[in-house]
Amino acid sequence: MNQLMFRKAWSGDGLVQTIFRTSATNLLVMVISTLTSIVTARMFGVVGKGEFSAIIFWPTLLAGLVGFGLPTSLIYNLKQNRGSEADFVRAGFLFQVPVSIITGVIAWTWLPSWLGNYPEAVIETSRWYTVLMLPILLAVNLISALAQSCGKFNVYNGVRLFFPLINLAGLIALWIIGNLSLHYAALAFLLTSVFVIFWAVYSMRDDLRIHWFRDLGNTTAAKALFGYGSKVFGVELLGTLYSQFDKLVILSMLTARDLGLYTVVYALSRVFNVVQTAITNVIFPKVTGMAADAIMATVGRAFRLSMLLMMLVVVPCMFVGRFLMGILFGAPFLEASGAFYLLSIECILGGGSWILASSFNAMGRPGLVLIRQLIALTVTIGLFFVLVPLYGLNGIALALLIGAVIRLLVTMAAMRIVFQVKMSTLLFDKNDFRFLLERIKDKTKK
Repeated sequence: MNQLMFRKAWSGDGLVQTIFRTSATNLLVMVISTLTSIVTARMFGVVGKGEFSAIIFWPTLLAGLVGFGLPTSLIYNLKQNRGSEADFVRAGFLFQVPVSIITGVIAWTWLPSWLGNYPEAVIETSRWYTVLMLPILLAVNLISALAQSCGKFNVYNGVRLFFPLINLAGLIALWIIGNLSLHYAALAFLLTSVFVIFWAVYSMRDDLRIHWFRDLGNTTAAKALFGYGSKVFGVELLGTLYSQFDKLVILSMLTARDLGLYTVVYALSRVFNVVQTAITNVIFPKVTGMAADAIMATVGRAFRLSMLLMMLVVVPCMFVGRFLMGILFGAPFLEASGAFYLLSIECILGGGSWILASSFNAMGRPGLVLIRQLIALTVTIGLFFVLVPLYGLNGIALALLIGAVIRLLVTMAAMRIVFQVKMSTLLFDKNDFRFLLERIKDKTKK
């Protein structure tokens, strides 16, 4: 019976089944990312780990800065404009070509200044890795959005899983043959990423089989795509800055050793966000187009149940995580255990607030998320410059935790003021347990 329940939960197409599969993928991604951190920490040591993190950091940051909200806009417009999918796909992908070229030139020119405190070999590796990796990440973001909008979460989850999995395989291969340099490790990441993008394009070939250069003068789809994209871009830009500014602070104010410590404890703390990230990724394309009441009910229930689950597991898991940190990464990384505790709590609060914020995007009100992000980012960045000189890595973690609390409170306040949702119903609803029991009974009967 347990095998039957698992099979039903894994193979269904409903919201709960999709969240279950995405949660499982998130867990695998977290495990693989942790293994990758272990391998790189053991390969390069604390300082080398920080230098490698500095190399692979820039493409991720720049892809977030020049995404222009197109992945989210693609999901929204494909849901709202049935029959015109090719026009939106064409506009989104072709626009990324000049963006990749211009951003690549800027990165190549300015990276020596951005990494001024790092060795010349690290700077040169970072330059070519950033220029070549940036278009791959921009394309992957759009392909993932296309897969989400088409309901092909197997492709969406496959992309997210294969990237770290094949990267890890490449690192292990280098370790076996004895090429333990940062240069070859970055090359392995690049080549494995190329493999994944080819797999993703092949998997979505039916949806990408369009006339790429037809009706290029037709601006209707482009206006709709960039119109909604401009609304969410501010939110996503602030989200990118919020998630990456901590690394920028370490790069500018601290050392490669600090970056090496931080990347390990930050990645380890993200395991607490597995379920919430899955819910956020799945629920936006699922609820977009629903009635407002249905959106609020679905998002609210997902928020409450995820917060309850994560709060029950966070305390014991934090202590287990510290124990594993010492065993797997080595005793030097225990120096950052205080930051690990703070980041674990921040992860859960931040994940919960993003679940709630997905309701704003689904109802075409991304400006509310923009206001929330702007408030939280302003406070957090200000706290960085106050707390980091005083407490180092713990100061960064504390600033992020305070920012997460502010994001959650502002989100709940916006839902109360704009959508007239009672604060008490956001925090507790006894019907949630009945809903959960009914879902379990349904799966048992099947």
